[in-house]
Amino acid sequence: MRMTTPHSAAGIVFAIPIEADAFARAVTDVVEMEAAGLTFSEGKVGAVRVTWCVAGVGREAAQRAARLIIDGHRPRRLVSAGFAGGLDPALARGAVVEPGSVRGESETSIPLQLAAAGPGGGRIVTVDRIVRTPAEKAALAAATGATVVDMETLAVAQVAREAGLPCLSIRVISDAAGDELPPDVTRLVAPQSGLRRAGSLLGMIGRRPRAALDLWQLWERAVVDGRTLAEALVTLCAREEHVGAASGHGYPATEMSKAPSAGSTGPRS
Repeated sequence: MRMTTPHSAAGIVFAIPIEADAFARAVTDVVEMEAAGLTFSEGKVGAVRVTWCVAGVGREAAQRAARLIIDGHRPRRLVSAGFAGGLDPALARGAVVEPGSVRGESETSIPLQLAAAGPGGGRIVTVDRIVRTPAEKAALAAATGATVVDMETLAVAQVAREAGLPCLSIRVISDAAGDELPPDVTRLVAPQSGLRRAGSLLGMIGRRPRAALDLWQLWERAVVDGRTLAEALVTLCAREEHVGAASGHGYPATEMSKAPSAGSTGPRS
């Protein structure tokens, strides 16, 4: 999938379509291409060229998409974007967060770049399961020192570090530390075909009619969170455009380049 187009300012990895939908509507001159069973979209936010992909849930899917974006679109940085669970009770649902580092439950931390699209700092922990209950969230926070949790950022950061690129994580809190997710959500985010997911959904509603209302409320909130995420990403692109115009190129000379990066060795040629 190697392209001959100019560098993308950012390669953005989403996990699920609802995280990406609102952002996609803000992008112009969109071109789509298929590679390895994934759809990669490239377009412009203002004058800033961006590439994004809805990779699927989990580390393996995110890692695969990130590597294909680097190979095909030569981004100057990678961005892990989407929803996250809050582990810090001070983080309200719907807040935009930019963690300053990422770790797994056993791996050591990798620093992340900051773009000032939201409150910066703190640590995100990437896990391989849905952290559903307040008790589980409190235990994970105590064990890792993290303030938010997701299932992809560490994988994207590791790919960025291998490539000598900076990595950012921009996340919207979809469930706060005190919120409990419905038990059915775990099955819905598992890798599966659309037909199998529809079957799972019908089975859940049959076993527990209340699930229909729970899942509808989750979807409504996710639509709002997707818009919030899109606004943060558009702000990121606007900052990139402003700094690029002032400096004569697309590399930020302010916060984005001064913050620690995931093993960055500078701009790629």
